[in-house]
Amino acid sequence: MDAHDVDRARELLGRAERVVVFTGAGVSAESGVPTFRGAGGLWRDHRAEDLATPEAFARDPRLVWEWYARRRELVARCAPNAAHASIARFAAARPGVTVVTQNVDGLHQRAARDAGHDAGARAIIALHGTLFGVRCSRCDTRAPHDGPIDATSRETLPRCPSCGALLRPDVVWFGEALDPVMVHAAFDAAASCDACLVVGTSAVVQPAASVATLAARGGAAVVEVNAEETGLSGAADVVLRGKAGELVPGVLA
Repeated sequence: MDAHDVDRARELLGRAERVVVFTGAGVSAESGVPTFRGAGGLWRDHRAEDLATPEAFARDPRLVWEWYARRRELVARCAPNAAHASIARFAAARPGVTVVTQNVDGLHQRAARDAGHDAGARAIIALHGTLFGVRCSRCDTRAPHDGPIDATSRETLPRCPSCGALLRPDVVWFGEALDPVMVHAAFDAAASCDACLVVGTSAVVQPAASVATLAARGGAAVVEVNAEETGLSGAADVVLRGKAGELVPGVLA
C-alpha cells in the first residue's frame, strides 16, 4: 500500500453517487470493544455460544440477561473511533450513502448522533441487531433500550409494554435468521451502488457477505480496508492494509 492507493480509493468513493459502507468487527477494534468470547472463551463457566441462543433464553432468561447486561456495560465504556467518526461525517454530508454493519456495539449509531445526524443513526442497517435494543419474545415489539438491566431475578427482567412477555436483547442469536427487512435493504443498496467501502470484515459469513459480492457483481468500485487478507481482497479495486482508524479518515476526507 502507498499514498497512490489511498488517493485512488478517495477518488473512487468521492465520485460515486451511491455508496455502501459495509463494516465488521475490525472497524471497532481500536475502540477496545471486547471480543465476543472474551478471555478463555468462558463466562462464569458458560460458553458464550451456549448463551446466545433462543433455547438458552427459554431455559434461563435471567442468566442470559445477566451476561448481556455485562456486555452492554463493557461496550458502553467504549467510544467511537476515528473510523466511525469519518464514516458518520461522510454519510451526513452525502444523501446517497448507506451504512451496513455486522456489529451490535452501536458505535456507528453513536458516531452519527455525535455528528448531529440523528436520522443517519436511525438509518444504519445493523444486520445482527444491537446490544442497546430490546424486542419482545412473544409479539416481536422492538424498542431502543440503553438504560440498565436488572437481572437479579426473573421478576426484575424487562417486560413488553404491549403484551407483558419477557423482552430479550435485540440481537440475532445462533440458529436465527437475519431480519429479512434488513437483509433486503442491504442487498438493494449494494446491488445499486456505484462504490462499496468494506471495512474490517472477512466478508465470508453469509448472508451478510453477499453485500460486498452484490456490489462487485453490479459493477461498483470496491475498496477494502482490513488488517489482513480476506476472501474479498482479490475482487477489490483497491486494498488498503492497516487499522481502520488510521486509514478510513484519509479515504473519506
